[in-house]
Amino acid sequence: MTFLVLGDARPAQDLAMLLQEAGIPVICALFGDEHPRLPVPPIELIAGGFGGPEGLVAFLQERHVRGIVDASHPFAAEITRDAVAAARTVGVPLVRLLPPAWEAQRWPSAWRWVADEAAAKRVVGRLGGTRPFLSLGRESLRGFADWDDRYVLARVYAPPAWPVPARWEVIRSSGRPHTYPEELVLLSSRRIDVMVTQDTGGPLDEAKLRVAERLGIFVVMIRRPALPDGLRVVQTVDAARAWVARRWRPQDF
Repeated sequence: MTFLVLGDARPAQDLAMLLQEAGIPVICALFGDEHPRLPVPPIELIAGGFGGPEGLVAFLQERHVRGIVDASHPFAAEITRDAVAAARTVGVPLVRLLPPAWEAQRWPSAWRWVADEAAAKRVVGRLGGTRPFLSLGRESLRGFADWDDRYVLARVYAPPAWPVPARWEVIRSSGRPHTYPEELVLLSSRRIDVMVTQDTGGPLDEAKLRVAERLGIFVVMIRRPALPDGLRVVQTVDAARAWVARRWRPQDF
């Protein structure tokens, strides 16, 4: 028997390491562009997904998974849907690890909130932004590919697998929280006047939002996708660890 952690982001890595250090059996399933570097002794890793909810059902049964923590990206709606469907089929408890949404916190009322990338493009057009910063997943950038008539700064974990317009500047994210001075230099040196980003919450994005407020950069924020009904959510790695610990009975392993 074991526990399963889904996700590539830093919270998933931190949680898997905490569980391993506590002697709790854990498997980490990786889905994103870049897999975390886990130290020795290695945590069991599974890359590439399970082939949909049916494949995950088979895995849960074969490995006698005691519980699932979905620590995937806040916008990884398909991963969450598949995990919830599989967990309910097998009868395995599942919790979603999500940092508090920016929408639930006190931020400038001038932010423009939108449902998706298409709506974000329309809002940028109305705002008259000419030097946008796109802080999105690489696949989400496709929706902006027709912005080939302007400078665009895009930051992603892995380079797009399609040709980006010649006037774009694509930079790699380090995966760690960016500092306020770093973001101030980046956004001011590129003369950014509008930012399009996602409501991921957490420390990774906070600095850039503070800098945008200081520099008067318009922020167009894409809302999180809706969660499946009845899904339990915790907001911190410690809370997820405690949830697992309550379900761990060493005598069963």
